[in-house]
Amino acid sequence: MTGRALAVVIWLLTIFCVALFFMGWWFPPSISEHGPAYDQQFLITIIVVGISFVLAQVGLGYMVWRYRDTGRGERALYSHGSNRLEMTWTVITAVIFISLAVLGQRVWASLHFQPAPPGTAQIEVVAQQFQWNFHYPGADKQFGRTDPTLVKDADLNFVGLDASDPLAKDDAVVASLAVPLNRPIELTLRAKDVTHSFWVPPLRFKQDLVPGMNIKVHFTANKPGKYELACAELCGQFHFKMKSYMLVIPGNEYDELVALPQAQFQARMGELLKKYQ
Repeated sequence: MTGRALAVVIWLLTIFCVALFFMGWWFPPSISEHGPAYDQQFLITIIVVGISFVLAQVGLGYMVWRYRDTGRGERALYSHGSNRLEMTWTVITAVIFISLAVLGQRVWASLHFQPAPPGTAQIEVVAQQFQWNFHYPGADKQFGRTDPTLVKDADLNFVGLDASDPLAKDDAVVASLAVPLNRPIELTLRAKDVTHSFWVPPLRFKQDLVPGMNIKVHFTANKPGKYELACAELCGQFHFKMKSYMLVIPGNEYDELVALPQAQFQARMGELLKKYQ
C-alpha cells in the first residue's frame, strides 16, 4: 500500500469512528437528580477526547502522506527532535486531561462524599453469589440487629437477621429493590463473599460492594418505573444470572409497602413488579 493510500485509509477510518457517535447511540434516559450532571460531564469528555483523536489521526495521515516513499531513492534524515516542542505538547495534554479528571471527580464526589439529607429512606443491600437481598427496616424505620453468624441460606435468613431483637419483628428481606419517587434514598451496600457491583444504568452510577465494608450511597429517583439491576463485577461462574429489578414507585405506595409484614411485603412486591413493566 502506497503512502497516499494508507493516509486516505487512516482519514476514512477516523471519519467512520466519529460518525458512530452521531448515529443515535446514547445512554438510556436518566432517572435520578444527579443524572444530568453525569451526562453533561460525559459529553464534555467525549467532545474533548474526540477532538484530540481527530487531530492526532489527521496529523498521522498527513505525516504518512508527506513523508511517503517517492521511489526516488532518497535517504531518510535522522532528527533529534525538539525538546521544547515535546514539553509544550506534554504540558498541553496534561492540562486538558487533568482538568477533565478534576471536573469528573467533582461530579462524582457530589454523590459519594456528601451526606444524605435528614429523613432519607434507608435500605440495606446485601450481595452474595449469585443473588441480591434487600433489607427494609419496616414501619418503625429502624433496622433489627444483624449478625453474620446467624446467616443461614437454608432458612432464608440471607442477611443474618436476629429474630430475637424486637426491632427485627417488622423488618422485611426480599430479592427486589423498591425506592420512593422524588424522595432521597440511602443504600448501605455489603457483600457476603466476594466483590460485587451495584449497577442500575439509568441511575448513572456503579458502586462496588466489598466484603467487610459498609458502603453508603444516596440518590433521588425522579422517574417511576421498573429498571434492571445487575452485578457489574465478575463474581463467579453464574455471574450472568445475578440480576434483579429496582422499582421507583410513588411515596404513598412505598410507605404502604414497607409497613407490611414479610409475607405480605413479598406478595405485594410481586404485584408491583407486574404492574410496572
